[in-house]
Amino acid sequence: MQMMFKIPQIDNEATIEKVESILENYRIALFMEPLDAQPKITSSFSIVPPTFNNQHHSTTEDLAVKRIDQERERKKFLNWVQKCVNRLSDQQRAIVVKRYMEHEDVYDYETYNDLGLSERTYYRIKPKALIRLALIMRIEIYKEEFEEAI
Repeated sequence: MQMMFKIPQIDNEATIEKVESILENYRIALFMEPLDAQPKITSSFSIVPPTFNNQHHSTTEDLAVKRIDQERERKKFLNWVQKCVNRLSDQQRAIVVKRYMEHEDVYDYETYNDLGLSERTYYRIKPKALIRLALIMRIEIYKEEFEEAI
């Protein structure tokens, strides 16, 4: 009796949406400056006496630590996306970088015109590049198949 190995099917639409979402977050992270994490510049008084036990209770210090942690996470995210994109083939990488990773929003027709590709070639390569990127990032989404027992 032969053993049969069934490879799960990737849900292309959902996977592409997820990759595009991450690439949009990448573009946002390039511009992100946390404005809401500003320290208070007015003093506040408390009836509770201060304690001196090496714990930081200053809101300015807390916000500074929070901003540093956020910046570290943002840079880590940006580096992760860049490393994953760099593993694509030259043509796939050019499409992803031009379409999703530049500072300005670029439409598909601008991308394939700038890269010197035909529309048909562009739309054949782009989904393959996004699926491959999802596999590299390990964020692919699989179809759920429910098979009834016979």
